[in-house]
Amino acid sequence: MQVLVRDNNVDQALKALKKKMQREGIFREMKLRGHYEKPSEKRAREAAEAVRRARKLARKKLQREGLIPATPRVVKK
Repeated sequence: MQVLVRDNNVDQALKALKKKMQREGIFREMKLRGHYEKPSEKRAREAAEAVRRARKLARKKLQREGLIPATPRVVKK
């Protein structure tokens, strides 16, 4: 992964790198590979993630159809 450093602004480059890594899922991958995960635990985790995704998709669909209100966004100061 490559990030350009412009005008010696390392902080901005680090921020861009972290954003890219987050989008690519590298942090999540590192967390998962940090320790051994038994195949049975992996199947259970993936099944739980699939259920979570399905529920989220159904909730979004209902919100688009107007059957349930969209959750209000909280603006942090």
